[in-house]
Amino acid sequence: MSAIFSAFKDADLRKKILFTLAMIVLYRIGAQIPSPGVDYREISARLHEIASENSGVYSLINLFSGGALLQLSVFAIGIMPYITASIIVQLLTVVIPRFEELKKEGQSGQSTMMQYTRYLTVALALLQSAGIVALADREQLLGQGQRVLVEDANIFTLIMLVVVMTSGAVLVMWLGELITERGIGNGMSLLIFAGIATRLPTDGMNILQSSGGVVFGVVLAAVILLVIGVVFIEQGQRRIPVQYAKRMVGRRQYGGTSTYLPLKVNQGGVIPVIFASSLIYMPVLITQIVNSNSPTVPDNWWMRNVIAHLQTPSSWQYIVLYFVLIVFFSYFYVSVQYDPYEQAENMKKYGGFIPGIRPGRPTAQYLGYVMNRLLFVGAAYLGIIAVLPNIMLDLGVGNIDAGATPFGGTALLILVSVALTTVKQIESQLLQSNYEGFLK
Repeated sequence: MSAIFSAFKDADLRKKILFTLAMIVLYRIGAQIPSPGVDYREISARLHEIASENSGVYSLINLFSGGALLQLSVFAIGIMPYITASIIVQLLTVVIPRFEELKKEGQSGQSTMMQYTRYLTVALALLQSAGIVALADREQLLGQGQRVLVEDANIFTLIMLVVVMTSGAVLVMWLGELITERGIGNGMSLLIFAGIATRLPTDGMNILQSSGGVVFGVVLAAVILLVIGVVFIEQGQRRIPVQYAKRMVGRRQYGGTSTYLPLKVNQGGVIPVIFASSLIYMPVLITQIVNSNSPTVPDNWWMRNVIAHLQTPSSWQYIVLYFVLIVFFSYFYVSVQYDPYEQAENMKKYGGFIPGIRPGRPTAQYLGYVMNRLLFVGAAYLGIIAVLPNIMLDLGVGNIDAGATPFGGTALLILVSVALTTVKQIESQLLQSNYEGFLK
């Protein structure tokens, strides 16, 4: 509490925090405004049943939007199109030389890449909202035969609904950028944080009512242990000592200092989990859209042996595939984002070297070796944290989707990571203004 009081005593920091809170409140208000053409009374009457039974392909998006998706509100698809667009643009920097050049141009290049991300966000939001509206029109979004739209809905109503939801996604993107620019912390991450946090009371009540007080207490104890583990790993880093050689410029001597290169244990953050969650739902999404045209779901090998397991988070097939995908994307994403050869060249350029390691290629090989060892621990940590709730669900704890609840591993990873990052940014701004941190 003393840290919070110290932040509010600083006038500039207080304005940023209040602006951030105002944008989050505005985002949550938009998440409750129904879109035109939606039978909101029907959805409101079944909200509790939907929250406890739904485990469909949009469960992760519904979690990130704070339950706005299943209500088909103005901010139904939330921040997911922007996240997907950002990830795609980052990955394209390795594939497309033009993007790689923009990345090296500094602020101007980053502005151009941000513009590309916005354009791609609009396209993805349009596609995603069109898919959701199509499923809602065919009464497939909330389950077989569940009506979502008004009875007199026509093609113009559907077009209006797609335009409203796409515009809502663009507005959410703008709110996130405003928070990043004028507020405190990363705007997109804080909006996801707000969406997940609003689901905590509802999902906690669902677990309490469906499984009883004993199971609810066990879940809370498990959540506390998970939070402690996530904080411990997220704060963990390998510090590689770096020595800078002495050099004379005129009559002055520069260099000769010792520092360290911090390498986080979880270098990829929560991005591999989001990648894996999106990919594991993709076959189910495509199959659901294709089968929505037929009145009866076909009983074939694909539906019995693939889709049936992918729709069941407690099955061992789902758990194993989810864990493997998280490990794979952990290595893939970090290999794209972190280049040990570029790091070694930068150290060599400024006269830095690791004691006992020759500059240049040997330094790059050593950094790659250390990073691979850290990646093994970080990937295993992400996979275990993400699948633990699914294992608990397999043991009969709760009746909700383990991947789509704020008590799940994915949600806890995001909540704790965003909270730690935001607190660090507040502390750094306090250091700049007061020259002292929270702890003395």
